[in-house]
Order: sequence, then C-alpha cells, then structure tokens
Amino acid sequence: MGVDAAAEGADGVGKTAKLKPVRADAQRSLDALLQAAKVVFATSGVDAPVREIAEKAGVGVGTLYRHFPQRSDLVIAVFKREVDACANAAAALAAAYPPGEALAKWLERFTDFIATKRGLAPALHSGDPAYASLAAYFGQNRAALRGLLNAAATSGEIRGDVDAGDLLNAVAHLSHGGPEQARPMVALLLDGLRYGAGQSAP
Repeated sequence: MGVDAAAEGADGVGKTAKLKPVRADAQRSLDALLQAAKVVFATSGVDAPVREIAEKAGVGVGTLYRHFPQRSDLVIAVFKREVDACANAAAALAAAYPPGEALAKWLERFTDFIATKRGLAPALHSGDPAYASLAAYFGQNRAALRGLLNAAATSGEIRGDVDAGDLLNAVAHLSHGGPEQARPMVALLLDGLRYGAGQSAP
C-alpha cells in the first residue's frame, strides 16, 4: 500500500485525529475496514488491492488511507484486533460456563483465530521490522489459555500438567486445513486432556 500524495494528506489528518476522541461514525468506518480487511486478507492475501477492502467495507479509499497510511498499519491493526478479541473471550467464557466447557469453547475460538493469522502470515513472516513486536503481542493468548487450563484442572475436568504454549502450537498445527477440518481434531485433543484428570496438580 504505497503512500501517494492523497495518502500523505490523509496521513496528516489521521495524526491530528488521534489526539481527539473518535467520533461514532469514524469508529464505525474503522470497525468496518478492519472486518473487511480480515476477510479479504483471508481470501485474497495481504497484497489484495486496497480498493477491494474499501469497497467491502463500504467506504472510500481515502477513508482507508486516513486510518491506515501504510499497508503494514492495516495488517498490524487486524492482527491486534483479532488477538485482543480472542484473549478477551477467555474471561467472558469463564464467567458464563463451567471451567471445562469454557476451555472447549475458547479453543474453538482460537481455532477460528488461526485462520485469520494464516491469512496474515506472508506479511508477518516477511522480515519487515514493522511486525517485530507482534510475536510478543500474541502472548496474550498464552496467558488467557493458561488461566482456563488452571481453572479446568483445579475443577478436576482435565489433567494438570498441560503447558499452554504447547497446546496453542498443537491447535495451530491441527488448524492448517481451516477451522472446519480442525474442530473435530481439536475436540479429540481436548478428550486427551481429560485423560488422567484429577491425578496431577495444575
């Protein structure tokens, strides 16, 4: 996403806007852009034309540039939005369901997230320094899962010697073919976590 003269002008507007509260209409445009970019990146790749993203979001290309002057800005925003949503879901699920069920539902949510992450992979692994901090940002999911695992182990629903990082990697590998193919395998993996439940402390 090169920055032409129009984009440079939009960049200046964007920097000023960051100092002010985001208006409701501007927030709607931002949300629409992030959702559209997530879908387009998953289907057409991170090099998809920006016009395709803007059209899907129902906004003009100038609006897209105003929010995201560089393509890397948009990729980072989509990645962080999805990481935040996935990590935040852990607390909501823990409050609404028993520990074992909350864990199962969050693993389903994480499986869906992996599909988005794979769509962004070419950019994230490009070596561009703009993405250098995102690996650490992903750590939110590890912390979220660790809390769910501890709660489920304490309640005696799963074994207590499961490492959150190892489990995330396992689910990521199982999700290679997409969420539809992955969910049955993730459910089978969860059944394995239940074996020996209550025999080891978290």
